[in-house]
Amino acid sequence: MRRKEVLRALGIFQRATPDQLWRMLRPTDRHDRCTRDTLNALKESGLTRVETRLESGHQLWVLTEKGHKEAKLLLPKNVRISALRKLRFDVKGRPVKDDGYDEHAAAVTSTAAVLTGAGFGTPLSWQTEIAHRLPYGYTQYADLTMRAPDASVPAMLLEVDRVTEPVDDLVDKLRRYTDWFELLAPKADPTKEKAARGAAVHDFRLWSRLYPATGREGYTPVAFVFTGKTTAQRESRMRRLEQATRAYFAGTPHPGDSYTAVDYHQAVPVVVTELERITADPAGAAGKVWRRLGRDEWQTLSAALDNPDGEWLYRVELQEARRRQAERKAAHREAQRPVCTQCGTKFTDERWQETTRSSWPGQWDRQCGPCATEAADHAQAERVARRQAEEAERAAAEAPTVKPRGLFGRRR
Repeated sequence: MRRKEVLRALGIFQRATPDQLWRMLRPTDRHDRCTRDTLNALKESGLTRVETRLESGHQLWVLTEKGHKEAKLLLPKNVRISALRKLRFDVKGRPVKDDGYDEHAAAVTSTAAVLTGAGFGTPLSWQTEIAHRLPYGYTQYADLTMRAPDASVPAMLLEVDRVTEPVDDLVDKLRRYTDWFELLAPKADPTKEKAARGAAVHDFRLWSRLYPATGREGYTPVAFVFTGKTTAQRESRMRRLEQATRAYFAGTPHPGDSYTAVDYHQAVPVVVTELERITADPAGAAGKVWRRLGRDEWQTLSAALDNPDGEWLYRVELQEARRRQAERKAAHREAQRPVCTQCGTKFTDERWQETTRSSWPGQWDRQCGPCATEAADHAQAERVARRQAEEAERAAAEAPTVKPRGLFGRRR
């Protein structure tokens, strides 16, 4: 089992020290002795060899051509094997060392080792030098990519920097990643993509076909892992990177004075850390050793990638804005509510609706229900009395005239 584990790991990472393989594959072991024994046994079988010795004193191991072929058979089909590291010789037949490249490759493997040891994916979750091709002829290669759909951080792209390249190069990398995240997927409808809003846009993008959903707003996160030089130099690079790339990670404020939330759906979550900080923390990569660009505090990786000022806050503020709008609307309506001209009482909703239902106002539409009913009853009583009086007068007028009788009953 150890033999297969080591071959697969070297197939993925190309180079690794016994210490790195131990931390990645068997972190529960007390030390890397068993890993060193496995490497030596593989060396005797012609499957591995020592590439060089690092500045730290650790031996850097690689696969031989025979070991590369065997590792390829052991890896799943969805995991790309790294390129074979062939021996190069100078004109005198001496092996040519590429110390800078070896140190960088070792730092890449160390990054994967400390993250795997902290529970972020497994050795098979990682791949190196994955190509992200852009339409203007450039291909952005990621030092590391992680795909772990069931993990708290399902996917991540990592760039390892030994404080040797200009900060502008790091800025360009993030710009190209942003360009790649915005590429349409094959056969995606550009009209529908433009009409989509929020997270729905991602369904039309190429990246969502290749990387698992992050479970958070934004694109697949990008991590810059710094190592080497001094703490001050690393801190300076992180600050300069932050200042120069704000347009890519800052997100977009929601329109309106009611919102402090930020729309991160079309932004790249960018985190930074240092290998030295990770190794010094008792919790390793699981500790508060990550800083999200745009924030000052150091957090765990999951916390750094969360967006407490993003979609969740927007929904809270949207609900609050709707509540305040409803209150203003209710207050405005209440200010327009009619008052009874008879008793001064405000109209009920039912009475208000009755008075506004007809386009022809009635004579009691400015009175509340009880007053209008009383006035109508009074008017009806007056009408009845008046009608009765009129009928009595008419009856009297229409009655025949009768002459009075004399003393003996005869009419005069």
